[in-house]
Amino acid sequence: MAFLDGDTVVSPGSKEATKDAVGSIITAIDGVQQKEFKNAFCAVRPPGHHAEKDKAMGFCIYNNVAVGANYLIEKYKYNKVAIIDFDVHHGNGTQDLVWDDPNIMFISSQQMPLWPGTGFENETGAFNNILNYPLKPEVDGQDLINAYKKEILEKVSEFKPEMLFISAGFDAHKNDPLANLNFSTDDFRIITKLLCEFAANHCKGRVVSTLEGGYDLPSLAECVAAHVKVLMEHAK
Repeated sequence: MAFLDGDTVVSPGSKEATKDAVGSIITAIDGVQQKEFKNAFCAVRPPGHHAEKDKAMGFCIYNNVAVGANYLIEKYKYNKVAIIDFDVHHGNGTQDLVWDDPNIMFISSQQMPLWPGTGFENETGAFNNILNYPLKPEVDGQDLINAYKKEILEKVSEFKPEMLFISAGFDAHKNDPLANLNFSTDDFRIITKLLCEFAANHCKGRVVSTLEGGYDLPSLAECVAAHVKVLMEHAK
């Protein structure tokens, strides 16, 4: 066992686990492209959105969703894809990896202030392809729901993505010990519904979602179930 940083531990099984996590995103993309299913949820560990170009951090080894987005563009020749990240912590790794990529839009909502200390509104990417939406401590999910309806999804629409990726972290839940937001399970259900409806109208329903954070196991299980149920409803 070894520490890559204060939070990120690797063990003899880590190599296979990280390969399986990234591989699940690739399999999900292939399945959507081959019309085996319209959308997919990848229940992966380790998560990925803190892993940067040249370093692992924050429990993350490989950036699963960024690998998936680049795979989609390179193999299937997509022009535009969007990554939506509603984990309570900023997806600094994803932002780092897509900063200079005009083909990928990254939208992240996160509690501020909070580790890793990135995600300010003035961090917009080399091609204005990044949108950060900081959330004040103690707010509930209605703040983000309103932002999706009034601002965020409109900007994503202007980008014209052909597929939607979701970095689905559920640690903004009110029971989660690592942050101070007060989202309910129903808030995550509504957010998922808004994203699926957007995908239905703009991306032919194509969604690949991957699990990020979530550290209170009962609420994590409840939120994942709600998230997957909405995805299933939109997969018909």
